[in-house]
Amino acid sequence: MEMKKYDSYKDSGVEWIGEIPNHWGIKRIKHTTYVKGRIGWQGMRSDEFLEESDSYVVTGTDFKNGKVKWDTCYQVPIERYDEDPFIQLQNDDLLITKDGTIGKIAVVKDIPKIATLNSGVFLTRPLYNSYSSEFMYWILFSEVFKSFYDFNKSGSTIQHLYQNVFNEFKFPLPPLEEQTFINNFLDHKTAQIDTLIAKKERFIQLLEEERTAIINQVVTKGLPAEERLKEGLDPTVPMKDSGIEWLGEIPEHWEVKKLKLLANIQGRIGFKGYTVGDLVSEGEGALTLGAKHIDNNNKLNLANPEFISWDKYYESPEIMVKVGDILLTQRGTLGKVVLISEDIGEATINPSMVILSDLKAYDYFLYYFFNSSYFKSWIDFTNTATAVPMISQGQLGNLKLVLPDVNEQKEIVNQILISTKRIDEIISKTHQEIELLKEYKTALISEVVTGKVDVRNEKLN
Repeated sequence: MEMKKYDSYKDSGVEWIGEIPNHWGIKRIKHTTYVKGRIGWQGMRSDEFLEESDSYVVTGTDFKNGKVKWDTCYQVPIERYDEDPFIQLQNDDLLITKDGTIGKIAVVKDIPKIATLNSGVFLTRPLYNSYSSEFMYWILFSEVFKSFYDFNKSGSTIQHLYQNVFNEFKFPLPPLEEQTFINNFLDHKTAQIDTLIAKKERFIQLLEEERTAIINQVVTKGLPAEERLKEGLDPTVPMKDSGIEWLGEIPEHWEVKKLKLLANIQGRIGFKGYTVGDLVSEGEGALTLGAKHIDNNNKLNLANPEFISWDKYYESPEIMVKVGDILLTQRGTLGKVVLISEDIGEATINPSMVILSDLKAYDYFLYYFFNSSYFKSWIDFTNTATAVPMISQGQLGNLKLVLPDVNEQKEIVNQILISTKRIDEIISKTHQEIELLKEYKTALISEVVTGKVDVRNEKLN
């Protein structure tokens, strides 16, 4: 349904705001807002944070759904609270992150006890009753602020919102009564959109669980009886104990083999590691692949490629990536896996990865085995629980796999592809629907806070 517009408009004088209703104004932060942050030399050290003390200390990591999540906040002695009265929090203060992820926002509500800020966050309060914090929340959530920040940020890779820059932020300002209509409308509509997104995300989660269950069944127990019948095979398969506690029985004719007998396992040897200084621009070296290049569906994603110097690439021929190789993460985010199914040019791996080559089993069968819950259970059991999660090459080599002959491996992979194709299509379509909803939400907020639509008489249902 098309929404109503205001009767008349004027030019705001700000490129990314465009026209605003005739009776609205344009204001700057410095003329309307109290803005304070923690002075750098007063920043807190992690060893000052306590589980229980006199005052909460709020950082951007404590922001959740536009509010401060008090149960995640650390606490500090009252001396730390008292040393800077300018950042002592009050209900209805609006907080915005100025470092790291710029523009995360939270309205302060229901403070359980006194609270202060750590560095990395601005405290803002409206002056002269010019606007409500809830309205500024929507302004800062909108494309109006994002466009302002993108226009003003420096070329530095370090993300930071400087106070002198933030002070110049211009925003559209309707009368206070109208702000209330806008706040209520956006609260209601965005909650509806968020609920729909959450349902779709849960739907994807259930589909992924179904997909994993299909893979688990066939890579550890073989084809279901009905599929064996279709292939003209005996549907009843004698079973035997696998000798693996959390796997149980496997088909009698299957073998249990260690991974080191099925693949050559190579990682980047320590003294052949590399630093940021070895990274080069595209065209000046070879691709180097890490965990970030494997998406959540264990597919290769080269949207943000990295390249390593030719000297470093040729130094380690044993980890040059070829079609048919399988890459696994062995540090950090454990167990991400990708099968190199097509030529990606000259490529190698970073120190968080291992490469499985010269495979003595069907590559797709091994790939799906590494997608199974059995492999994830093995990782959980084996992980050394150090500060950086890690699986050694030796541990990987001793991983026990269960597998039939190559022909049955191919039949199993074919069955997985048939059974998961429909699921993958639905997951992909649902992801697209979620992105469209997020885009709609962003566009709606921007349209409303800039007065492109009039929501004063909109019915909320």
